[in-house]
Amino acid sequence: MSTAFSMAPLFRSSVGFDRFNDLFETALRNEPGSTYPPYNVEKHGDDQYRIVVAAAGFQEEDLELQVEKGVLTISGGKRDANEDVTYLYQGIAQRAFKLSFRLADHIEIKAAGLSNGLLSIDLLRVIPEEAKAKRIPINGEQKPALQH
Repeated sequence: MSTAFSMAPLFRSSVGFDRFNDLFETALRNEPGSTYPPYNVEKHGDDQYRIVVAAAGFQEEDLELQVEKGVLTISGGKRDANEDVTYLYQGIAQRAFKLSFRLADHIEIKAAGLSNGLLSIDLLRVIPEEAKAKRIPINGEQKPALQH
């Protein structure tokens, strides 16, 4: 059952948050198959995050990370089967996958590494100086207004 709701009340008191509508729609959409491979999203401080993906059976050359328009995409291709091996039981999945994570503003990828079957991606929120809070003086010294 799908429930639609209006975002209009939230937009009445905000400016420039149009992307949140897309974010909520994506979160409400139940996409089948997005549970493979398993992953964790961890917070390691006020501005430090890590995504850990269980990538058992994959090597570095099998994995690809890409950031485009604020979306981190992690994909893994299916490896070529070893023709010399006959599996009696194959419980380690090596199928192709694609995971996408929408990144908040000012989130940067700092490092990525594959160790012991876990792909770790370190993220850091780096707020530029012009985006930080600043005090606005009232009746203070200001530059003269432009003349028309």
